Amino acid sequence: MHKLKYKYPRIGVAVFALFLVVGLTACGGEENVDLQTYVSEVKARQKSRIPPLPKPQTFEIFTYNDAALRDPFVPTVEILALESDNGLKPDMDRERDVLEQYAVGSLRMMGVLEKNGRRWALVRASDGTLHRTKTGRHLGKNNGEIVSITESQLELKEIVPDGLGGWIERMTTLAVGE
Repeated sequence: MHKLKYKYPRIGVAVFALFLVVGLTACGGEENVDLQTYVSEVKARQKSRIPPLPKPQTFEIFTYNDAALRDPFVPTVEILALESDNGLKPDMDRERDVLEQYAVGSLRMMGVLEKNGRRWALVRASDGTLHRTKTGRHLGKNNGEIVSITESQLELKEIVPDGLGGWIERMTTLAVGE
């Protein structure tokens, strides 16, 4: 191999150093003056003092002593159970009608049919099925018995629990178009 020999090797190094210095001084020009000004402004701002955290409040210790208090699950007034000896109760042994599987609120009276002096009510169930029923038949989940059928409504006598172990009667109507 043949090595190159320079006559003036120090001049090459000096030229390289000169280019390096000129190049680096060009980077430090007026472009960074804005940045340096902003940094000096931020440093010159007055520092705000953060207030210390407030001391935690102390609370009075309360011991719950329930020995002298009444039991909240015992009624304050003795409730006497009403005697349900009125003989009113639904007949659980009878055969159930088809319309007893629906709540009264989900049934719609659609109209009335009359044939040979007998009146029938047309009732639509929530599943869209149309049923024909008459006085004396049962309807709804509360043991409702149809008492009367008029042109515009049918009247039910329901037997519902009274909440005290007995039964009471209530009257309900199902009108056309409800």
